[in-house]
Formats: sequence, structure tokens, C-alpha cells
Amino acid sequence: MLIRTATPAVAARTGRPFTGSSPSVNSISASMQLMGASISYIRNVEIYGEGEPAEYLYKVVSGAARSCKLLDDGRRQVTAFHMPGEVFGLEVGDTHSFSAEAIADSTIIVVKRDAILALAARDVDIARQLWTLTARELQRVQDHMLILGCMGAKERVAAFLLELAKRVCDSNEIKLPMSRQDIADYLGLTIETVSRTMTQLEHDATITLATARRVVLRDRAALKRLNA
Repeated sequence: MLIRTATPAVAARTGRPFTGSSPSVNSISASMQLMGASISYIRNVEIYGEGEPAEYLYKVVSGAARSCKLLDDGRRQVTAFHMPGEVFGLEVGDTHSFSAEAIADSTIIVVKRDAILALAARDVDIARQLWTLTARELQRVQDHMLILGCMGAKERVAAFLLELAKRVCDSNEIKLPMSRQDIADYLGLTIETVSRTMTQLEHDATITLATARRVVLRDRAALKRLNA
């Protein structure tokens, strides 16, 4: 069982407070920076569990996290990756639908959800940004469903690399914080299929596998054709 290195409650006592006077900023990211507490998580440590109260919002400062669910047959489905600068933990209800885990040594800002909701109730810009974050997550869920339902292995890997490049740095070189197994569980493939497909794309001169965790996109047009 995964064990946290720290909990939001502990961080709240030892770090900055989660609540207080409204910060003089008009972005959710900056608000979380001022109102939240910074917590360090080591690789593979659980941030929150499925079914736990959704009391906090989370922003990745460094490292990365994954949202996932353990299925009844023992398989794991990774539903999302959360990269530096991104906010996660948004829920419709009062409990988390999925678990979240660090996929690398990570620093994450944790802030009371009620504090952000209260701020959004007073600030139109914050409310609009919160809505945008929610809509963006919905769009990613829809895109992920399309990948799983309609694409073959090459198309899935191509779509994943293009999306990650856009989110991380929008350059041709991607540093993968996640393992091949993480990618496989996200794309609904086996780890062998992911590795074989990466090798095929390299053979086609579409990508270069500089290292196991560093991929260079050599032909974005070809990747986009696969993803069309």
C-alpha cells in the first residue's frame, strides 16, 4: 500500500495557512501559491485516494502526478497526467473519483477547495478561470475516450506524444516523467506494445528515442497524419 510522506493537515500546521484574507491577485494559480502549502511527495506515493473527501485542490510545481483507478480484475487504468503548472483534484461531488499518485519526486501546492470556491464567489475573473479549468479537464477526458475507442496503437502513441509536447514545452524534445507502464495504462495498451510502437516510429524517422525518458519529435506532420 502506498503511504504519504505528508498530509495536507500536517502541512497546514507546519507551512503557510490554507485560508486567510483574500490575496491581491486575479489568477487561480497565483492564489493557490499564496494561500496554499507546499508538500513534497516521493515517486509512487499516493497524494489522495479514491473515495476520500475532496477537500483540497492541487497544483504541480515540479515533478508530475497521475490520476488512476484500480479495476476489479486487478488492472490499473491511468486516466490523466498532471504536469508542472497544472491544477488537479477538481471534483463534481464531495469525494475523489480516482486516486492520485506522484510519478516522480514532486513538489505540489495544496490548498483548501472551499477557500478557492469562496474566492471565486467574490471574484469574477477567478470564477471564469475555475470554469475554464473544469472545461479543459472535460475536453481532455473526451479526447482520451476518443483515443481509447477509435485509434490503433500507432495513433494512440502519436496522439499522446503530440498532446504532451503541447502541454509541457511545445517543443520537439519531450522529457517523459512517466514510465512505459504508465503510458501503457493510460493508452489501454500493453507495455510491450508501447515499446514496440515507439521503436516503429523511430524506424519510420518520425521520432528519435534519445534515451528511455527523452523523445525527440522529428516529423510532427507525420505524427499529426496518424492522429487525423
